[in-house]
Amino acid sequence: MTVSIKVPTPNAFTRILSVGAYSPSRIVDNDEVCLKIDSNNEWIVERSGIQERRYAAEDESVLDMAVKAAKIAVERAGIDPSEIGVLLLASCTYPYLTPSAAVQVAAQIGAVGIPATDISSACAGFCYGVGMASDIIRSGNAKYALVIGAEKLTDWFLDDDRSIAFLFGDGAGAVIIGPSDTPGIGPTVWGSDGTQTAALGIAPSFIEQRKDPANNVPMLYMQGQTVFRWAITEMARVAKEAVDAAGITVDQLDAFIPHQANNRITDALVRSLKIPEHVHVSRDIVTSGNTSAASIPIAMSRVVSEGSAPSGGLALIIGFGAGLAYAAQVVTLP
Repeated sequence: MTVSIKVPTPNAFTRILSVGAYSPSRIVDNDEVCLKIDSNNEWIVERSGIQERRYAAEDESVLDMAVKAAKIAVERAGIDPSEIGVLLLASCTYPYLTPSAAVQVAAQIGAVGIPATDISSACAGFCYGVGMASDIIRSGNAKYALVIGAEKLTDWFLDDDRSIAFLFGDGAGAVIIGPSDTPGIGPTVWGSDGTQTAALGIAPSFIEQRKDPANNVPMLYMQGQTVFRWAITEMARVAKEAVDAAGITVDQLDAFIPHQANNRITDALVRSLKIPEHVHVSRDIVTSGNTSAASIPIAMSRVVSEGSAPSGGLALIIGFGAGLAYAAQVVTLP
């Protein structure tokens, strides 16, 4: 006798229903950064496009920022937190190995009992989460998913480190993903290159720190030129594959929202993809700095709130960073 296993009723399509973001109140301009490093405003703007960034307060945590962004996204989606079926939180700066940040955010927003977990894919983490959440909802295992990117990068570098101190900021962004009658999230084009882990990350390990606490404090490291060359070559290919996988052309896009790593990388991708002038290109990095996994949802929230691209318009999102990991999708804007 053959017994069939019951499975959930799948959903045909998914879409982003809402987006929310939180940025700390403290604005740090280039002149303030240059009080600790041998540089100037003109050099920083030329090298990165950044004019200012947001720093979290000393007692403001990744969890605090994630919860604030999540509550905005939930409210804008018009759902109750109890309706969320899964929570995915992307972060490379949450300072505890366990328990996860995700389970604590779920509890703080009133979604106790739901499956929740962290994603450790650095700047690609948010797009990983969008892909995973979309697949979970399409499978019928959840009706709504909350995907968050949250980072407090200022805990992980020294303010006198000239190589990276001018790049990073803090913040959080979140989206609610749910079922849709029409396709709202395209196929995810993603991958990683673990042969290049020396290019970007946080080191040494906590075990090494325990052996020598004074000299082994984990800090961000980056081989800037290596990451830059990889991003402008490989990510142009990945972005084009995501557009092709969605069955559209670049000129049908309304917005391009890349990870806010560096304006020069964005410029290179725009040229490689031949993005038309009518497509809004997010440059949130100018006022937010590089916020790793939080950068895309923060930038998306700004696009939506300012009306830079229409609700229901098509946006190409792509995240890339430590790993070296990457992911990209075409999505319909909420």
